[in-house]
Amino acid sequence: MPKKPTPAKSGQAREALRRRQQQQAAADRRLRIIVRTAWIAGITAIAVILGVTIWTVANARSTSSAAPPVSGPVIVPPNGTDAGAVRFGQDDAPVTVTVYADFMCPFCGQFERANGEALQSAVAAGTVKLEVHPMAFLDSQSAGSKYSTRAANAFVTVANSDPDAALRFNQLLFANQPSEGSSGLSDDRLAALATQAGASADVVASFKEQRFVPWVNQLTQQAFDSGVTGTPTVKINGQPFTGDLYTPGPLANAIQQAASGA
Repeated sequence: MPKKPTPAKSGQAREALRRRQQQQAAADRRLRIIVRTAWIAGITAIAVILGVTIWTVANARSTSSAAPPVSGPVIVPPNGTDAGAVRFGQDDAPVTVTVYADFMCPFCGQFERANGEALQSAVAAGTVKLEVHPMAFLDSQSAGSKYSTRAANAFVTVANSDPDAALRFNQLLFANQPSEGSSGLSDDRLAALATQAGASADVVASFKEQRFVPWVNQLTQQAFDSGVTGTPTVKINGQPFTGDLYTPGPLANAIQQAASGA
């Protein structure tokens, strides 16, 4: 027959059980705290990520479609269109090529480097009437320097006085394109490139007046309102070009086909 536990041993057993229960309860409390903390941290992280995403999209959209206005009238250059483009070439050219671009957009740089020479040649030959929409929606990607707006204003300023120099300036801007996230080219560098393109000293000196910034803001808004969702967007006779924009040849071939009526 087993022996009955003595009162002393029973008390020790109860005390050991109580300590184990206390330890288990403490462990359970720690686990609940850890789970709750992790859950709160996870929700906070999601909220922060969501907030940053919303801020980034909203900021890009506000910069692109509602750029801060610059005081002064909206001045349209002589070769500007109602749709917000700078027009180059002969009015009776058989093909109209429309290009929406931002000078900070890396894909626009790839497009220009692949097709710029061919487009300029087609304009000079009287085949193409080129309409360039110099959008400024990537100001948020230039470390606060508003490079897209500064470059677009400089381009339109040159185009206002010398269209041929403006086309060369356009090419130089993309050949020397800064990377997204940088402060972009300085005002002095923009002036130097414009001078290299053939712009006069008076024209270059007027960059600082930001005379065409209100129009650049307006044409950027017009582009988004018309359904443009990104750059580069290219159209031939009003129809979107869906071929390869980044390899020399496809766009030039499409232009020739349009010119021949094919």
